[in-house]
Parts: sequence; C-alpha cells; structure tokens
Amino acid sequence: MASVIEKTIRAAVTPVMGAVSNFNRKRLEAPEGGHPYLTGVHKPMTEELTLADLQVDGEIPVQLDGRYLRIGPNPVDSPDEASYHWFSGDGMAHGVRIAEGKAEWYRNRWVRSNKVSDALGEERKPGTRKPRSDNANTNIVGINGRTFAIVEAGAFPVEMSAELDTIAHNPFDNTLNHSFSAHPHLDPATGEIHAICYDAPVMDTVWHVVLDKDGKVRREERIPVRQGPSIHDCQITENHVLVFDLPATFSMKRLLAGYAFPYDWNPEHGARVGLCPREGSGKETIWCDLDEPCYVYHPANAFETEDGKVIVDVVVHESTYARSTFGPGGKWSRLERWTVDPVAKKVDRKILDDRAQEFPRYDERLTSKPYRYIYDIATADRPDALDMAGTELFKHDLQGGDKLVRDFGADRHPGEFVFVPRSPDSAEDGGWLIGLVIDMNKETTELHILNADDFLGAPQAVIHLPHRIPPGFHGNWVAG
Repeated sequence: MASVIEKTIRAAVTPVMGAVSNFNRKRLEAPEGGHPYLTGVHKPMTEELTLADLQVDGEIPVQLDGRYLRIGPNPVDSPDEASYHWFSGDGMAHGVRIAEGKAEWYRNRWVRSNKVSDALGEERKPGTRKPRSDNANTNIVGINGRTFAIVEAGAFPVEMSAELDTIAHNPFDNTLNHSFSAHPHLDPATGEIHAICYDAPVMDTVWHVVLDKDGKVRREERIPVRQGPSIHDCQITENHVLVFDLPATFSMKRLLAGYAFPYDWNPEHGARVGLCPREGSGKETIWCDLDEPCYVYHPANAFETEDGKVIVDVVVHESTYARSTFGPGGKWSRLERWTVDPVAKKVDRKILDDRAQEFPRYDERLTSKPYRYIYDIATADRPDALDMAGTELFKHDLQGGDKLVRDFGADRHPGEFVFVPRSPDSAEDGGWLIGLVIDMNKETTELHILNADDFLGAPQAVIHLPHRIPPGFHGNWVAG
C-alpha cells in the first residue's frame, strides 16, 4: 500500500504531467491518409442497434443456449487522430442471443465510461472506478452467472446486463484492490480464475489475482518486476502461473509527448518467463530467460511435463510498439512452442508455424493439461498489421503436425473464433467454432458456427447481420 508521502507526491505530480501531455498532444501530426484504426475495416459504428429475427443459413444446434459476445474499441466521438491508439478506444460490446435453434437478437452497446455517458447525454453509471481510467474494451466474459467487460493496465471491470447494458463499474463487489487483466483463465479443476495484472504506471509490481468460485477475489499476490512491463495475458499449469515479462514497458516519454497509449518497445529490458507458484509468494517466482527480445500477446494452452518443465504454445511477435504509435506494429508474428526449464532457468523456442497469425484458442476444458488442437486466424502478411486483415482460419494439429486452412474468400475477414464443446464429455474437437466474419464486399457481418471436427466442411450455420462490425479484440461464448 502506498505511503502517505507517496500519495502526496503523486497528487502533486500527476496534474503537471497531464498538463504537459495535453500541451504536447496538440503538436502531434495526424497520419497521412487517415488513421489506420479509424478507417476502412476499422471504421467505427455510430449507433447502438437492437435487431430481432435474424436471417440464418443452415441449422443452429439446439444444444447451443447462450450468448456469443465480442468487444472492441469503438470511439463514441471523433478522437484526435494524431494521438489516438487502437488499444485506447471506447469499449463497445456486441452480442447474439441463441436459443432453441434460433438467433433471437443482436445488440451492440457502448460500455458506459464517464466519457461515454457524458457524450451520450446520460447520467453516469454507479460503481467504483480508478481515477485515471474507467474504460473497458478488450474482453467480455461470464463469471459466476454475471457478465463483465474487462481491460488491462488498471481500470476496474464493468458489469453488464444480459442485454449488454452497463450496470455498474464493479471490482468484483469491491474485493479487487489493485487491477485486473483482459485475460483471466478458468481452472476447470478448481473453478477458480487466475490472472496476471498490471497497473500503469506502477513500475515495480504486477499481481497474481485469483477469483474464487463465487467471483470474489481471494488472492492478490505481488510479483516484483521493473520498468513497468505491459503483460497482456498469462497462462496456468497445475503448479504455476506464467508471467510473460517481455520488453514492452511504460514510457514516460510517450506519455509526456501526448500519446494515448504510453508504452514503447524496450529491448534493453530483456525477455523472460516467470513461473510464479499458484499459492506461494510472488518473490519465489522462478525467472527463465529468453535468448532474444520478442513479445507475446496471447498464449494457447500450457502444461507441465513429467520432468518438471513447462510447455506453453504462444504467438510470438518480433516486437511491438516499436514501429507505430497508432497500434501494435511489429515486423512478423508466428506460432511457437516454448519449453520453460525452471532448473536451467532458460526458455527453449521451437517454431510450429511461421505464417502471420494471432488470437489462438483451444478447448479450454484441457487448460493446464496436454492437448492437441489450436485454432487461430491469419493476420495480414505484412509488417505492422495486427488488424485482422487476413481471410483464413487455421486448425493446428500439435500431434500430427498438420495445419488445416479455411479461407473465407477475398475481402472476408474472420475475427477470433472460440471453441464450444457439444457436451461435457465430447472429444477435444467435438464441438463448434463460433466467430464473426466481416464481409467488406457488402459491408456486412456474419456469425459463423463451424463444426470443429469437420473444419473444412460447410458451416453448421451462418447468422447474418446487416452491418459491418469493426474488428475488435476478444469474444466468448457465455452459456445461458
């Protein structure tokens, strides 16, 4: 807990930094040809819709009863293009309700931060906020029968209704003290949820946060770090939580320059993976070094081997934020398998697929166990393009070494697909893949339900939406 002196210093310094940042923001130059994350496929929606009786091709499985939810940045106003970063846009949630073989409705709603409520002329929503930010735009999840929009870097979760209206800013009924993550992971063996969380600009600490079965925080364990690393995701094994301490760190220079997202590429920071004990002290984290700098936004699964090593499959980026102040940037991405050795304190890297790709998902019933399949999407095969501009969905067979490629066609761009099992005891690929596909030819969107075990076959069902949903970040199936 910060001392009285620390709080006094922060209270005095923060307004000064804000004034400098606001002054310099006016001097920044807007990108030529328009902002890459405000134009084209990323052009924001301008209204909230409620649509019923959606057109469906094929047959929606009657076993599916719930909501497909997706969230992403969608500015409520016209942001300053010179300083705007894709990751900082106002959150907008999208949902399709499915029951009894029908697509009952589609809704999209802005997450009501104070800024959004003010822009829409509404009363501000109740709840507990961080003073620096109350935006949530990165993931939307179901936790103990409730729906939360979540984000990293310090802002608290926002509770949403089943129809995606904002209820309140809610740090898990005030059991969360510090920060949360955009990527919590459910342990199917215990019913608990784990996350690694950071709070910009806290430079020396991240937290291992655990929610119990009731969705209340039972653990906020401090893990010492340095230079304020941006840790987007984590993963868990039977005994560890993985901490990806990689060289994207808080940048006072970018903050004072006026940029909305104050992180930069910092290769001198080094790259390492921490194995934090799930119930022990964060100071006992075993740090294992990588030979060269790189960045990971998203891992697939992780598990322990009989000899005590940890296997984790990750999408690796050559760098991030180094080549752009508008989005992630980076020259390339690829799928790798990392073997983390807690004895040698090293990480061995093996390339599984060198195509540009992102958003790996798997059968989450197997979290922390050996598994076979990864599903992810192709990104644009050019530098600086983590923008879902590819047209392909991949199915990687980690045992056979094969890769199936489903191409949706020219100018048709899939987002993240989530795996939903047909039954609790179905095979690892015995289920459906559900995700949105943008059709830029028609400026429309489709929700595809694919059979994972007939990956290249005809879709099980396609639900048509008469408008383009901008590429967002993450989606999930929340059972009814």
